[in-house]
Amino acid sequence: MTRRSVLLLATASATLLLAGCASAAGSPSSGSTTATADPLTGTVTVLAAASLTESFETLAASFHTAHPGVTVTFDFGGSSALATQITQGAPADVFASANQSTMKTVSDAKLTDGAPTLFATNVLTLVVPPGNPAHITSLTDLTRPGVKSALCDTTVPCGVAAQQLFTAEGLRVTPVTLEQDVKAVLTKVELDEVDAGLVYVTDAKSAEGKVDTVVVPAAAKVVNDYPIALLKNATDKKAAAAFIAYVLSAPGQKVLHDAGFGHR
Repeated sequence: MTRRSVLLLATASATLLLAGCASAAGSPSSGSTTATADPLTGTVTVLAAASLTESFETLAASFHTAHPGVTVTFDFGGSSALATQITQGAPADVFASANQSTMKTVSDAKLTDGAPTLFATNVLTLVVPPGNPAHITSLTDLTRPGVKSALCDTTVPCGVAAQQLFTAEGLRVTPVTLEQDVKAVLTKVELDEVDAGLVYVTDAKSAEGKVDTVVVPAAAKVVNDYPIALLKNATDKKAAAAFIAYVLSAPGQKVLHDAGFGHR
């Protein structure tokens, strides 16, 4: 090879090397990632059992971080009342009930998009004002003369579960008040208006410091299954389905477990 040929080859190699460096400098490295915009947008309206209040609000905050284009709004209350709202045409995207029979009211009306999915369980416990002034130690104490108790009405899941528990234990309890959701029972105890109330363990946990808890071993005999469903008339089914998927995901289940819910 002549001296001229060697020089030309060296020049060409240097040119290619410089071009390659310039290209690498203007492009992402093979180890980098390119962020993509989250495609989900819209508002998801969730009708959920009152006992899910704290957990679902926590879930929604995490969900919004993952999907900033989606806003989740809630209507919490007694499951039966929420089911009635849905069957009467109230606009909603997702329904989460505190028992299966209430969800069945909605699914039998053909208002769910697909079969509901169980996502949690819950059981009952006794709560009393701090210091337990009436010395409540068991369900049997609710039958003592003069003891004032608060229960959920039998039209809502927590009331149904309470009556099933009393039947299983052979007890007849006459409360001084029947409430339309479990949070209302909890409030009666927090305000020291009653000696005891029967609520879900999750509600007792959420009110730590405001009430004392009396464990009810027999409560394991009555377990409430919580189903969740996409509603047929959801305005944004993709976003609503994504929220349900998050509830069922490992992070969502951890939030529920930390709140005291059982797994299904």
